[in-house]
Amino acid sequence: MKKNRKKRLAIIGTVGLPASYGGFETLADHLVKNLGESYDITVYCSGKKYPSHKRADQYLSARLKYIPLEANGIQSIPYDSISILHALFYADVLLVLGVAGAWILPFVKKFTRKKIVISIDGIEWKRDKWNLLAKWYLWWAEKVAVKNSHIDISDNESIQDYTARRYGSLSRIVEYGADHTIKTFPSQEDKEKYPFLHASYAFKVCRIEPENNVHKVLEAFSKLPSHTMVIVGNWKNSDYGRNLRVQYSQYPNIILLDPIYEQRTLDMLRGNAKLYIHGHSAGGTNPSLVEAMYLGLPVIAYNVSYNKTTTESKAKYFSTSTELKELVQNITAADLVLMAASMGEIANRRYIWKVIASKYDLLIQEALFQKTKPPVGPKLKDLDQSELLKHNVAHLQDQYYFFEKR
Repeated sequence: MKKNRKKRLAIIGTVGLPASYGGFETLADHLVKNLGESYDITVYCSGKKYPSHKRADQYLSARLKYIPLEANGIQSIPYDSISILHALFYADVLLVLGVAGAWILPFVKKFTRKKIVISIDGIEWKRDKWNLLAKWYLWWAEKVAVKNSHIDISDNESIQDYTARRYGSLSRIVEYGADHTIKTFPSQEDKEKYPFLHASYAFKVCRIEPENNVHKVLEAFSKLPSHTMVIVGNWKNSDYGRNLRVQYSQYPNIILLDPIYEQRTLDMLRGNAKLYIHGHSAGGTNPSLVEAMYLGLPVIAYNVSYNKTTTESKAKYFSTSTELKELVQNITAADLVLMAASMGEIANRRYIWKVIASKYDLLIQEALFQKTKPPVGPKLKDLDQSELLKHNVAHLQDQYYFFEKR
C-alpha cells in the first residue's frame, strides 16, 4: 500500500447524489465538492430513487454505489447495513448519517480497524411519525451508534446537551450550510404561474408530518383571512397530509403546493416571502430553517430549544395556533426588518458550506488518529476521593471547601 494515497471515505445513509431529496443529500453534495481533493470518496445511493437509466458511476470526484432498497423508512435498516458491510472492504473512515444501521457498528468496531464517524440526525426516536416498535429501535440504535463511534456529531447545541447527559459523550457540533440558496426575483412567467407573488405572503416548506405542526400553522392562518400562507410539502404521502389538504384547501388565503425539488423555483418562492414559519418540534438544526435564514427572512419558529439555538433566540416563537395567530397579527414592519437582519447575520456567520466541510475534515482526521473517544467530563471526576486527598493541595485537603455548595 502506498503511504501517500488518499484516505478512503464512505458516506452512508443518504438517498444519493446528485442531491434532490433532503438535508443529508445536500450535505453529501457539499462534502464531495469541498473534500474531493483530500479524500477518495464513495457515496451510497438508493437504487429505488435512481433507476438504471438515470444512474451515473461518478459524481464529480466521488464514486457512486447503488443499493437496491429505499434509503428511508423501514428499509433504511438493511439499506444502511448493506452499505456499511460493503464499505468495510475498502474504506478507512465510515461517515454514517443517521442511526438506522447502528446495530452492526459494535461488530465493526470490535473486529475491524475502520473509523466510524456518525451524525445522529436529531433525536429521531421522538418523531411522531414512527410507531412504538420503530421508536424503540431508534432509541436503542441511537445509544449503540453513539457508544460505538469514534466521533459522534450533533447538528445543534441542544442535541449535544442531550447526548452528554444520556451517554456521557463529547459530541461535536457541526451544523448545515445554507449558502447554496440564492436570492431570486420572480419573472413575469413566475408571477403568472404563482399569482400570490403579486402580494405579501408567509411561507413554509417541510415534510407534512405531525411533529412539523402543519396543523397548527393552518389553523392559525385559517383565522387570518388577510394574511396569505403558502406551504410546500408532500401532502399525498400520509392520511395526515391528505386530510389537512382537504380541510384547508377551501380557504382562499391558504395555498398548498406539492413538493418542489427544483432549487431555483424553491429559492424564488421562499426568498420573496415576507415571513418564514418554521413549525418543526423535533430534530436539531433543520436545513429548511437555515436556508430561510440565509435568504434573510424574518422567522417565527416553534418554541423548542433546537429552534432557539439555531436562531440564537432572535426569532419569534409559538407553541399553539393561537400564539402563532397573535404573533402574525401583531408583528410590525420594524420587527420584520430587525429579525431579517439578525437571521441573515447568523446564517452568514454559522451556516456556510465551506466552514461546515472544514469541520467534517477536522473530525475525520481526528477519528483517523485518536485511539479512544474522549469523555464529556474531566478525568479528575473518575479518581477516588482518597486518591485526590493524597495530593498536597490545600483545597483538596480541606473537604469543606472542596465540596462547598454555592
